[in-house]
Amino acid sequence: MLKLPAPRLAWGLIAVALALAGWLWWPDAASPSPATPGSAPVATGAAFVPSMQGTVPDGDLRMLPGAQAALATSALPYAELKRLFDYYLSAVGEQTIEAITQEIAGDLQQRLSADQLPAAKRLLALYLQFKLALVDLEKKPELAGTDVKAIRQRLLAMQDLRSQFFSFEETQGMFAFEDDYDQDAVARLEVSQNPALNAAQKKEQLAALDASQSALLREEREAPRVVLKVEEMAQTLRAQGASEDDIYRMRSKELNPEAAARLAEVDRDESAWKSRIASYLDERSKLLQAQGDALPAEREAALAQLQQSQFNPDERRRLAAYEP
Repeated sequence: MLKLPAPRLAWGLIAVALALAGWLWWPDAASPSPATPGSAPVATGAAFVPSMQGTVPDGDLRMLPGAQAALATSALPYAELKRLFDYYLSAVGEQTIEAITQEIAGDLQQRLSADQLPAAKRLLALYLQFKLALVDLEKKPELAGTDVKAIRQRLLAMQDLRSQFFSFEETQGMFAFEDDYDQDAVARLEVSQNPALNAAQKKEQLAALDASQSALLREEREAPRVVLKVEEMAQTLRAQGASEDDIYRMRSKELNPEAAARLAEVDRDESAWKSRIASYLDERSKLLQAQGDALPAEREAALAQLQQSQFNPDERRRLAAYEP
């Protein structure tokens, strides 16, 4: 059975760097900010920022195969630390970088051994400085462009920049899969944009790339298709009158219990959202009827007040898709 991987963050390195361009505070590499006493990993119901409500941090070190052995030594699980850092860094724009750094440090305090903690904090500080350096890298005119050559040049430049911050071991641990993923994507883009290849030759070369993929990358690419197939099965079962418990058991069999639980949570969130939208549209209709003789500005103000009373700013941006 395919293990459903945690979602890959939608940030590429350049996108992250641009997002960080507004940061005004940066920790010193040798002395990252201390954790707030009593800090604990974020859990559902106690989100660090509103957009993280209903989620848990990536890089759950204690739940990963072999993680306990790593935690018992001074060795760092680099890939999972990067996932943890990126999870919290997705809060940029909702929280200051100082608050984010302190939250990460508090999480590290809870998860890692005393031997690991100083090195992990040092790695966090370097990672933040690396992101800032990416901003300057992206400003270089020789790296501009959207063609495959420019994309490959930027990728190589970012890899070279990493070597200025991280050791070979750290680089491999934190970025090996990311490099594998990006190199594969660029290779596919080169094939698709190659005017010297006909359709049959492109198909042949893409098939060769498929065959040469690592098992981990193949699993990552296959996961969305597997999930779509499972969700089609769930829709069929619901149409036949199956219960949510039946759906959970099917998903657990096709994927795994953890993935089934995550998908069930998505179902609950979607159901709750649809219920909120239905209630809002009903109240909106009543408000417009009551405000039929009011001035346009008064109706708009009343609608805005209704929206603000029921939805946060991110949710309000989605309302136009549901309004008649």
